Amino acid sequence: MRLRQEDVRRLAEEAGFTLGGVAAVPAADSAQSAEERQRFEQWIAAGSAGEMEYLKRRNESGDLLRSSVRAVFPWAKSVIVCAANYNGAAVRSLDPTSSDRGWIARYAWSGQPGSEDGQLRPSDYHKVLLKRLNGMEARLREECGAEFESRAFVDTGPIVERVYARYAGLGWTGKNTCLISQGKGSWHFLCVLLTSLEVEEEQLAVMAPDRCGSCTRCIDACPTDALTPYRMDASRCIAYLTIEKRGVIEAGDGAVDLREGIGRNVFGCDICQEVCPWNRKALPADDTELTTRQELVNPALDWLAAMTEADFGAWFYGSPVKRAKYEGFRRNLAIAMGNSRRQEYAMILRVWAQEEDAGLRSAAEWALQKLQAEIHTAS
Repeated sequence: MRLRQEDVRRLAEEAGFTLGGVAAVPAADSAQSAEERQRFEQWIAAGSAGEMEYLKRRNESGDLLRSSVRAVFPWAKSVIVCAANYNGAAVRSLDPTSSDRGWIARYAWSGQPGSEDGQLRPSDYHKVLLKRLNGMEARLREECGAEFESRAFVDTGPIVERVYARYAGLGWTGKNTCLISQGKGSWHFLCVLLTSLEVEEEQLAVMAPDRCGSCTRCIDACPTDALTPYRMDASRCIAYLTIEKRGVIEAGDGAVDLREGIGRNVFGCDICQEVCPWNRKALPADDTELTTRQELVNPALDWLAAMTEADFGAWFYGSPVKRAKYEGFRRNLAIAMGNSRRQEYAMILRVWAQEEDAGLRSAAEWALQKLQAEIHTAS
C-alpha cells in the first residue's frame, strides 16, 4: 500500500486533528536531505541550542540525530504530520493589563473536565495527541491490510516536526521559525507518525509558498533579540530561558539584558506569534481536551508566588508548566516581579534572596536591585 494525501487528511480529521498531511522521507543522498542536515549542524555549531543537550545527540556515525530521520530510523519512508489547534482565549500578552499580572504561554493553558469541584484539570497535550496518533495508526492498519513499521512522536522524537509539516504541505516556515498555515495561523501543536509505507509519487504535496514577504514584525517585536529571519537563537529565546534553562539566568552578551527582556513572562512566550499578521484571523480552538483554564490567563504574580511546592504540583501536574520545575518557576516569578516595578513584592523577594537555590537567589537579588533603582528614579 502507498499513502495518499486524502486518506491521511481524512484519518487526521477523524482522530480530532485540525490539519493532516504526509511527506516522503528524502533520499539519503538527495540535495534536500543534505540541506536539512547542514542547516541543523550549523545551528548547533553556533550554540543556538543553549543547554538543550538532547538536541545535540549523535549516532555512532557522528550524525546529529535530529538532522535527519534516517539517522535513527533508516526504515522510515514517510512522515505523517498532524496539527492540533491550541488558540485559546483571544487575549494576548501584549494587551494592556495590570503590572501585577504575569503571562503563561497559551499552549500551557490547556485543561479538560475531570475534577470533582467542576474545575478543569491540567491536560498534557503530549498524552492527548499521542492517543490520537495511536488511534489514527490503528485505523491506518485496518485500511492498509498489511504490516508496516511505525513510530509516533509528540515533541519527543529525533525529528524537526515543522520541516516535515512543510514537506507535507501544511504551511511554510515563517521568519519566527514557526509553521504558518494560511487561514489557520501558527497556533498549532505538531506531532508525527513515521511509517515504512511509501507515498504515491503523484501524492507528494506541493509545498506552500513563503508568504512572510518583507514583514519583520516578529523579529522587531522579540524583546531579547532571539530572532533573525528564519533562524532562532534558542539561548536568547524567552521560552527557552523560562522553561529549558536551569539555574541562574545571566544578563547575556547582547545589547539587551535577557532578564529585562523576559518581562513578566513566567512560562514561555507568545510574542512572535501574537504580532504575526497571519494570526489575526486564526481560528479559535474548539477542543474539549485542550480547553483554556481561565485561571492561567494573565495570572496574578502574588497568587503564583504564594504556591507551595505541593500547590505547584496540584495546579500543574500533567501540565507543560511542570517542565520548568518549582524552583525554576519561582526564579521566573522573581524576574517578573522585578520587571513589574511594584514595591509590594520586595518582601517576598528578600526572602527568596536568602534561598539556597542559586537560580532563585540570583533572580531575587536582581529584582530587588531593579525595585531599588525604581525608588531612586522616582525620587
